[in-house]
Amino acid sequence: MLQRDRMDFDDGAILEMVIWRVPTPIKGSTHHYKYRLFYGHPGKRLVGYDNERPKGDHRHLGESEGPYVFTDVETLVRDFLADVSRQRSADEKGNDPNPPR
Repeated sequence: MLQRDRMDFDDGAILEMVIWRVPTPIKGSTHHYKYRLFYGHPGKRLVGYDNERPKGDHRHLGESEGPYVFTDVETLVRDFLADVSRQRSADEKGNDPNPPR
C-alpha cells in the first residue's frame, strides 16, 4: 500500500484516501495504481475518486459520475482535496456545488 489516510470531521463527515501500487494496470486504467478516495457521511458519498474495474479512472461529485484524467498520484490527491474543499464550503453556505443535471 502506498498511502492510507483517514480524517474524521467534527460534523460527522469522513475523508479517506487509499492508494495502492499494483504490478499491472487495473482494467480500464493505464497506470500502476489502484485508488479509492472518499469524502462524505456514513452511507452517503459526496465526493469520490476511484478506478474500479472496468470503468477505469472516474470521479463522483454528488449524484454525478464522470471520467477523471489521471496524471500522477500528487495531482490525484490535489484534485480530490480541491473538490472536498468546494463541497465543505458549499455545505457551510447551504449550497449544493453539484446540483443534479
